[in-house]
Amino acid sequence: MDTNPTRIPGRWSRGFSLDIHTTSSELIGHDEYGHPRFESKRSELGELLYKLKFRRNKRVIPQIAEVAGSFVEAYLPKVDLIIPAPPSTHRTEQPVILLARAVSERIKVPMSEDCVWKARETPQLKNIFDFDERLRLLDGAFEVDRAIVEDKTVLLFDDLFRSGATLNAITSVLYDRGGARDILVLTLTRTRSLR
Repeated sequence: MDTNPTRIPGRWSRGFSLDIHTTSSELIGHDEYGHPRFESKRSELGELLYKLKFRRNKRVIPQIAEVAGSFVEAYLPKVDLIIPAPPSTHRTEQPVILLARAVSERIKVPMSEDCVWKARETPQLKNIFDFDERLRLLDGAFEVDRAIVEDKTVLLFDDLFRSGATLNAITSVLYDRGGARDILVLTLTRTRSLR
């Protein structure tokens, strides 16, 4: 699968997003409730992620994990632990955790899905466009189990990069309260506009 890795800025030492999520989106009308409907075109990786998240197609997990795992092995320093970003939406099965688990198995690095958690609820950030406001809303939102991350090189993993506010908040907690040695970030996809 062809991807287009791009560096993503943040407090971490190195961060990458493997590809853009949606390449184009066109308004095609409204549904019976008046909500806009779009026809979206996605990158190949974006399409696989869409199938997992919104069509619950778990058969795409090995292919996504192969792409992500190969990138980690080829372009990132050795990591001691993979931590998926705590999901923002409640689901019975969390796609980011399923994917982090598969990447963990692929590259033979342990994964901890519960060493970072949300200490309090936060509003949905997708409709808040000011980066500083996002950071303010996320201040104090995450906690970390220091015993798990102290002095480790951590790969913080997420499915989508928009502004980086959530990943920056988690990175700060991992460094400042968790005592992590180094933080690397990998997201599968990113939005076209980073806001």
